[in-house]
Amino acid sequence: MNKTFPDEMIFHDLIRKMADVCHAYQLLKNGGLKDENIIVFMYDDIAHNRENPRPGVIINNPHGNDVYKGVPKDYLGEDVNAKNFYNVILANKSGIVGGSGKVLNSGPNDHIFIYYTDHGGPGIVAMPSGELVYANDLVNVLKMKHASGTYDRLVFYLEACESGSMFDGLLPEGLDIYVMTASEPDEDSWATYCGEGTPEDPCLVQCPPREFQGVCLGDLYSIAWMEDSDVEDRTADSVQGQYSRVANRTAANITHGGYGSHATQYGDLVVSFDPLATYMGENFKNHSHDSVDAKSFSTLSSRNVDQRSTELFYLFTKHQNAPEGSDEKYEAHVKLNEVMSQRSQVDNNVKHLGELLFGVEKGNEVLHSVRSAGQPLVDNWDCLKSYVKIFEAHCGRLTAYGRKHVRGIANICNAGITSEKMAAMSAQACSS
Repeated sequence: MNKTFPDEMIFHDLIRKMADVCHAYQLLKNGGLKDENIIVFMYDDIAHNRENPRPGVIINNPHGNDVYKGVPKDYLGEDVNAKNFYNVILANKSGIVGGSGKVLNSGPNDHIFIYYTDHGGPGIVAMPSGELVYANDLVNVLKMKHASGTYDRLVFYLEACESGSMFDGLLPEGLDIYVMTASEPDEDSWATYCGEGTPEDPCLVQCPPREFQGVCLGDLYSIAWMEDSDVEDRTADSVQGQYSRVANRTAANITHGGYGSHATQYGDLVVSFDPLATYMGENFKNHSHDSVDAKSFSTLSSRNVDQRSTELFYLFTKHQNAPEGSDEKYEAHVKLNEVMSQRSQVDNNVKHLGELLFGVEKGNEVLHSVRSAGQPLVDNWDCLKSYVKIFEAHCGRLTAYGRKHVRGIANICNAGITSEKMAAMSAQACSS
């Protein structure tokens, strides 16, 4: 995370990510798992952020229960990076820099549950610090974990835009790994419990507290599986049963304006027939009492916002609610225009690059081409990593919004464009 961002911009965007992580910890802890068996990565810049209307508290749904209290701080800030993540999975203590040093010291009979949430793009998910997590590297780490013989079965839940692209055509069967992603390979994921409702655009279940105007409290897919885990009998229900309910909830509003995504499965589906309790521990609530809540949350949520639009949603709400003529309204207006201009700039840069490489008529078509299901995003991952760096060197670092264009860069690799040509055309496309 770029440390130069103002506190408010960090707060609006990351509160739901950190809230999701903290909520996940709480449900595992309530399920009977010990802290020694839970490893937490989080940037930890939200609870005491000056923009947080409830200092020291993080909430993940409109009911406002604090999910931050008691969460272990294994890896924080700069220690939340791809290298540490890979080394923790592989139990390579010597490769860890910073943090608690806790690693996934699992044995051949153990069951592993990994939940990951951050911004994504085609073939990538972000880390708050350091390099991106690329799909091929993540899958290679999972293959290495399997080869080490240090687990029985592994379940991986991934929350990110285009999260399906991290596994599609890459994760083979036979690793005893089951993956559920928030979205298909070419689909954004969504934030939920967003803002205030209006008569024209009401919250479908419950709005966040008024002090959280313009903020989304959680991500739709993450909220779906966690609220399901909170109320379902984990000993009696399976991971596959959860997938069905989560998929229904995340896709519930797609036909009504496209507000949602398609949760997708990869890997060994046989693993998904294990009880939820195998991976998340048992929950000790009165399930018959909670079933009413489970039903009410099963398909609908409050307002949903495309994850790539949450920054605009925050700024628009701030501008709308500021007093007329105030400095606050002017500053929000300036920032809103600045963000929209930056987005337009990166879109235009990529469009121009495509036209320079493939011609005005075919450029857009090539860049936005989506490979058929079962094919990985790119043939040469080293090419993709290199060309992303070439593009950023000439055109500026890709933001959470700009990373949607990684598909276009992958397609440039797939088209056989040389690195020399990529560099020259990137410089030309972004020179103005």
